[in-house]
Amino acid sequence: MTLQPDIPATDPLLGSAPNPAIGPTVRPVGLPDTPDGGPSSTRAGRGPGEAQSPADPPLSASGPGHGTDRAHLDRLARAATKMGRAIVEIAGHLDALEDQSQQQATALAQLRDGAGRVVQSNASAMETLTKVSGAISQMLDTLRATGAQMQATALTTEEVITWVLTLDDRARGVQVTLDAVEKDNEQIAAIAAQVNMLAINAKIEAARAGEAGKGFAVVADAINELSRHTGHAAKDIAGNVSTLTGWIGRLQAESGDFARKAEEMRSAGQDTGIKLTETLEIAGAVNERTTLITSDSSTAGEALQGFAPRIARITESIAEGTRGVAEAHRHVENLIETSEQLVQDSVAIGGTSDDQLFITDVQDRAARIAAAFEAALDAGRITPDQLFDTTYAEVRGSNPPQFTTRYTTLTDALLPEIQEPALKLDSRVVFCAAVDRNGYLPTHNRPFSQMQGPDPVWNTANCRNRRIFDDRVGLKAGRNTDPFLLQVYRRDMGGGEYVTMKDLSAPIFVQGRHWGGLRLAYRF
Repeated sequence: MTLQPDIPATDPLLGSAPNPAIGPTVRPVGLPDTPDGGPSSTRAGRGPGEAQSPADPPLSASGPGHGTDRAHLDRLARAATKMGRAIVEIAGHLDALEDQSQQQATALAQLRDGAGRVVQSNASAMETLTKVSGAISQMLDTLRATGAQMQATALTTEEVITWVLTLDDRARGVQVTLDAVEKDNEQIAAIAAQVNMLAINAKIEAARAGEAGKGFAVVADAINELSRHTGHAAKDIAGNVSTLTGWIGRLQAESGDFARKAEEMRSAGQDTGIKLTETLEIAGAVNERTTLITSDSSTAGEALQGFAPRIARITESIAEGTRGVAEAHRHVENLIETSEQLVQDSVAIGGTSDDQLFITDVQDRAARIAAAFEAALDAGRITPDQLFDTTYAEVRGSNPPQFTTRYTTLTDALLPEIQEPALKLDSRVVFCAAVDRNGYLPTHNRPFSQMQGPDPVWNTANCRNRRIFDDRVGLKAGRNTDPFLLQVYRRDMGGGEYVTMKDLSAPIFVQGRHWGGLRLAYRF
């Protein structure tokens, strides 16, 4: 990966934003306050609104003079540093406000989209409810018609059941009559037999009487024929009565079965009528509730239709506020630049700030690094092209990404003996490390140069070497060519906590060519 010398206007060191020309964003978080992770309460200077420190020399009203001018310059340098700190704090609050505005805008956009989906869903539900309500109304009409038909059928069925239930009684009555007929027929058959017997006897007597009994014989024959016919008729009647009796018996048996089934049908019809009545009541209640829901959905739809424009107005208001915050943030960035320039200019013309110890030290170490690089070039340990290499090869599997260049091995060999002692310069010092013009930090202090593990959060805090810090502070430190650059930034401590720190850097020139800068970070 080859980086270009573009400087993005982004957050400070531990709030990096990506530089499109450089590559992946490296956002360091959780940098410990001291190499051993312990906090420090040491603080130089005072913040806005604090009383004048006894260490600040008072302004003199006695007129111009060398001592007075020096005092003015010293106070100017201190005031510029304090102003820078205050402005950075404001910038941090603006950052938070801008983030909140963006979050609100995003939430409102999601709310607007959600409201749109709700409107669509409500319209769809209204259409469905209308169809359901119509179907339920039709079902109610059908159920009512069915109920009327069932009532009419029930009346007819009741009449049939009543007739069936009385059929058995009627069949028994017929059976009694048939039994009587059968007895009468038996008597007729007995009489016919007796008459036949008498006729035979009469015929015998007529034959004995001779000529005088011929008339009586004719009568006897007629009577005999009549008895014979009567016997045949009685026999036929007996057969018919027997057949009718058997049919009546079967009819009684069948009518009994049918009567039981008729009773079951009556019971089932009554149950069906009860259930139909219950169904009508439930369907009526559902229809009533569906009508209410349809009405409520219509009211909700009208309310939702008016909801979207309100969200749009709120969204536009937030967008306007976000634009205002962004504009204010740009002005604050300019103020930060101005305050940093004030410190440099006041020191350059003879003023002394609370940072003088650090300024002198970082300039001396930067000069030593430059001398070490030049000695390596003279000894042939590295070529100029290798030392100024801007092709950053990503270390496979590193998270967050780490990179190597053709000079990384050299910096690992030369820089620790120059950078490590700076950690003991003052208890406020957090780190001291050289970066090239693109914010690439090849060799960090030992506490921050651990081997990466599987946890990217731990890696971010403890494996900060071979990383690219292309934020505003990191790039300015690497590209500054003035004798020193003092920057103030808010350091993200995690969990929404920030600590304001100073980043002091001095340029590194190698054989007249700008390589980068040495950064010295420390607390107020």
